[in-house]
This record gives sequence, structure tokens and C-alpha cells, in this order.
Amino acid sequence: MTSLSAPEKEFAHPRQTMRAVVKARPERGAEFVDSYAERQLAAGEVRIQIAAASVCGTDRELYEYSPMAQAFNLNIPVVLGHECAGTVIEVGPGVDSLAIGDRVALESHVACWDCYPCDTGNAHNCLNMQLLGLHLDGGFAERLAIPATACFKLHPDFPLEQGALLEPAGVAMHAIQRSKIDLAGADVVISGGGPVGLFIAAISRAMGAGNVVVIEPNAYRRGLIEELGATSLTPGDDVIGTCRRLSGAKFGFDVAFEASGVPAALPPLLEALRKEATVVAVGIPGRPLELDVAAYLIKKGLTFTGSFGRALWGTWENIADLVASGKLDLSKFITHRLPLSALDEAIELLSQESCKVLLIPGLPDGSETISKGDA
Repeated sequence: MTSLSAPEKEFAHPRQTMRAVVKARPERGAEFVDSYAERQLAAGEVRIQIAAASVCGTDRELYEYSPMAQAFNLNIPVVLGHECAGTVIEVGPGVDSLAIGDRVALESHVACWDCYPCDTGNAHNCLNMQLLGLHLDGGFAERLAIPATACFKLHPDFPLEQGALLEPAGVAMHAIQRSKIDLAGADVVISGGGPVGLFIAAISRAMGAGNVVVIEPNAYRRGLIEELGATSLTPGDDVIGTCRRLSGAKFGFDVAFEASGVPAALPPLLEALRKEATVVAVGIPGRPLELDVAAYLIKKGLTFTGSFGRALWGTWENIADLVASGKLDLSKFITHRLPLSALDEAIELLSQESCKVLLIPGLPDGSETISKGDA
């Protein structure tokens, strides 16, 4: 294990070090270190004791240092991890919104709150946005120093493992919000049964959607889809015919969510929709896509929109309320819990029979739990 320090532009916290997973060099891999130097809190910041951090597909891209990861212009060295929750253990000068002992979940889009998008309700697309775990030290660590304005305060009884999933579940909720479709009774088709697609399906069901169809090639994830009460199809199935049959006189579904990022997934979605329906792009494709504007946007009247991050703070409030009400149980998506030192294993699990894999700083090295629920 290696000893690393926070970047020179930050002031190291004297006498305090911690265990963390660090992207130390612009190449494949990441390092687990046991003596990463913490820094002092600046005005407006708090320090969080991390209870749980979830590993996602973006973390895999950062680990592999793929072209997509490189496009984010990482601030190396940086502690990885952006889906996390914990407890406030220190409050910096000027913070009156949080107190020691508060439970919080972390917003990964750290906004400046002083630009045009921030001033007009679009802080998730801040002009000066920094991303947790990419530009700022993230949550794959024992502790985290973060602006208080990036913290969503949880109810004192809110389970922190579920709190760590509010960020990715919020991606799904924001996509639904961006569709502007009342899901009560609506027919929903989703391409991609990864965590975000599964969250969209679960939220759609919780909000009273009619038919919910998810297209996913992986048999394990199709099983998870069926457990949610949705219909699972493979990309080779008759997606268009199924949606037209299930929708009756509408001759197509009301809204589609493209959550896979696979270019070939979009054309069948466009055909599976009724006229004047809505498409929301959530997954990030690896290349530009072609779209027949005349056929789909003009003649069929489809509304095409995208969704990035979570609206601050409406998305957070809505998704947290769903969890608190019992209508949405995020713990059922947790399949593995690993210690901080096991990121390599966590990355491998993302391509196997898993859903949400958590890194738990409190777990001893070498331990692992494989389970669902009860988080």
C-alpha cells in the first residue's frame, strides 16, 4: 500500500490520514492506500464519515481510463467514488445548514451556485461544475471533505446504504421528470436493464405505470426485471410488435427511456412508441448517432430530450420521499458489500451477476457479504 497526499493546491489536514481508493496516474487501475492525507475544511465545507459508497459504470470507465473517462479531464490524483452517503463529523466556517451527527447523501454534480444555470434552476448543469470523484476527492474513502451545498440532508432514520443509492436512483427519477409524462397508467419501455434502467422500471411501477417493458440481453438482469413486476425482453425479441400489441388502440407506448448507451438500441424504441410520444436519452453512447428527423420528430411528432444528473433539489426530494414512504425499496438492488480495499473485485462484479455493489469503509479487509435487502 502507498502513501499519497491530497493535491498541492489543497492544504493537508495535519496529523490526519485515512484509507482511500485513489486514481493516482493517467492509466488503467486505481490504488488502495492506507495513509491518504486529509485536508482542512474550507469555509462552507463539512467533513463526512462515509458509511457506504456504490460502484457504478462510470467508476469502471475511470478505472480502465477509457476514452470516455479521459474526456472528463480528471484532476489526478483524485479519490474515486461519487455515489455515497454518511454522517457529518465536522463543520467548517460559515455552515449553518448542517450539524454534526446529520445524515447526508452526496450530490456528485458540485455546483458553483453563482452562474446562469444555477440561478435559473439548472444547477445540475452548472457552467463551473466539478464532479465528485473526478475533479474533487470522492467517496471511496473513510472520510470526505465537501461543500455543504452538495449535501442532501436525510431523515435521522434513513438507512445510509440506501442513501448511497439516491444519487443513481435520482438519475432515473430525473429522467422521468424530464419526460413530463404522468406515469399513472402510462406505458413505459426502457432499453437497458442496468441499475439506472432498473431504477426507472421500479419508480415507474411505484408511480402507477401501466405496462413496463425493459429490453436487456443479460439473463440475470432479466430476472431482476421480472422481480420488479415488469416485462423483460431481449434485443432479439419482437420489441416493436410487443409494445404495439400491449398498448392496444394507441399502437405504441407513451414514453421510452434509452438507458443502455448502445447505438443499436434507439431505432426499435422509436418504432415501439405511439405518435406524439416522448423519448428520453439517459445512457451515453460511445459515438454520435443518426436520427431521421423527418420520420420521427416531424411526421411522428416524437419529443426527444435528454437527462443529465438530478435536479437540485426537486429530484432528491421526490426520490427520498418514495423511499421513506415504502413505495420504493432501494435495498433490494444491493447484491454485494465489500471493503474499501476490494475495488478490483467490485469492478469485476459489475460484469457478472450483480446489481449495486457497495464499498463499506467499516468492513475489514478480506470480508464480503453477498445478499439482497435489509440495508
